[in-house]
Amino acid sequence: MGSCDDLKAEFLEGMSRAAASVSVVTTDGPAGRGGVTVSAMTSISADGEAPTMLTCLNASSSALPLVLENKCFCINVLRLGQTDIADVFSSRRPPPGGDKFNAVKVAVMDTGAPGLTEALVSFDCRLISAERHGTHHICIGAVEAVRVSPDGDPLLYGMRRYLRAEAH
Repeated sequence: MGSCDDLKAEFLEGMSRAAASVSVVTTDGPAGRGGVTVSAMTSISADGEAPTMLTCLNASSSALPLVLENKCFCINVLRLGQTDIADVFSSRRPPPGGDKFNAVKVAVMDTGAPGLTEALVSFDCRLISAERHGTHHICIGAVEAVRVSPDGDPLLYGMRRYLRAEAH
């Protein structure tokens, strides 16, 4: 049996093969405006009082305390051609003029969170729970509004690089 370090390395290598859409999670409210690039987001259910979604935010992310205090977040699924936005919100690229939001156009969603107007889809969520697990917080939100772009393909990330979906 391998060490914990071996298992972690194997886990990370395996997860690199699980391609996922690239999203920017944004928030705004009393704590201020912030955002971060994520690949860990998914729907939970379309049933109940409102559809629900979850996203996982690193505990060291500057956006996490803002989401927790503002009690809202918007999951903005990026489209092909938006790698620059993903890189700015992941801090791989410096933000223009010192503000990540200078790289995007936004519209205020129902919760007050900024929706990226050029995203493929934006899911505006009211935070209903957040739990720390290891290095991340699992944030669950009730969807209050959805803005869907009429066209475009999702930006994907896998194998430690951006990918393009291939139609079959």
